Amino acid sequence: MRISTTQIYRQGLDALLDQQLKLNRTQLQLSTGRRILTPSDDPAGAAQVLDLTQSLEATRQYLANGDAARARLSLEEGTLGGVGDLLQRVRELVVQANNDTQTNADRRAIAQELRGRLDELLGLANTRDANNEYLFAGHQGQAQPFVRTGAGFGYNGDDGSRLLQIGPTTRVAVSDSGREVFQAIRNGNGVFATLDDPANTGSGIIDPGGITDPAAWLPDDYTITFLTATGYEVRDGGGGLVTSGTYASGAAIAFNGVTLSISGAPAAGDEFSVTPSAYQDVFTTVQDLIDTLETPAGNPAGRARFHNAMNRALTDLDQDLGHMLEVRSGLGTRLNAVDNQKDLNDAFALILETTRSEVEDLDYAEAVSRLNRQLLALEAAQQTYVKVQGLSLFNFLR
Repeated sequence: MRISTTQIYRQGLDALLDQQLKLNRTQLQLSTGRRILTPSDDPAGAAQVLDLTQSLEATRQYLANGDAARARLSLEEGTLGGVGDLLQRVRELVVQANNDTQTNADRRAIAQELRGRLDELLGLANTRDANNEYLFAGHQGQAQPFVRTGAGFGYNGDDGSRLLQIGPTTRVAVSDSGREVFQAIRNGNGVFATLDDPANTGSGIIDPGGITDPAAWLPDDYTITFLTATGYEVRDGGGGLVTSGTYASGAAIAFNGVTLSISGAPAAGDEFSVTPSAYQDVFTTVQDLIDTLETPAGNPAGRARFHNAMNRALTDLDQDLGHMLEVRSGLGTRLNAVDNQKDLNDAFALILETTRSEVEDLDYAEAVSRLNRQLLALEAAQQTYVKVQGLSLFNFLR
């Protein structure tokens, strides 16, 4: 078998190029820190790395969503904290005004402060988030939710609540509709509301009352009518007689699971009503207060109307404050859920990173040892090639 000089050169060159290619690959591994540079290096490992990378990217997105959810919920919680403080101040002003030592001028001054508080309340209800979207507009983020109208206050948002995916199977609401927060509040004591007839001529003042026997409560429009200054009857919405009795100031009046009392001196023909609680927005509660404080109360009947209105306002404000606490409690629950899911996502991301590192990352000690061997092999191949290249019969012919 004959081996040509060209074949010898080609074999030597191929050996050099093969050693150079192996050396370059090892150097690239060392520079990138990765064992798998192309799928052909380890097809099974490359597929596993791809799956792990996709899972890791999804987990990182969940973490980013969690941060966004926490920021928005924290903004809402802080806003509602401001609303609660403002309503507490309004309540203090009501207690201050509901005193016979206050003059009509004093009450008008309190009403002026309440106008400023009402503007602040509307401002808080129209708070924007970091994306310049209204916080309490539901899905209508670009529409100002609450506006003054000729009939009171209007809501331009919807009842939607935005959801963010913060885990593979976990979504959290990052907003509450303005209707739910500021309008869906029951007036009165939450079950029924008491009201005096504006045409009353006596000085009777009715309290908010309460339910003493829930099983006996029958929602209806009840009317308490004073037939004389000392005798009354209670009729239901159909005009049927429910009960009657002799009036004593401050004494309990009980019927159908309801217990309430009337104080003062009602006149014959005076009426009071007991109706199921209805929804009343917090802005209307404050506006009604302002209107009441700006209405002079001179005679006993006027003062009774004033105190009845103040008592209703205090009851409604207590409902508003309780409702805000419930909403904030729900926000706290959601914030805890976001924090718990973040801990889970962080732990899962660490597991994914560790697993991917075990599959993909380079063993530097082994790679450096291999590099040294390849450098030595390349050097030996180069020296051998040089010597073989110099072999020729002409060197031995004389």
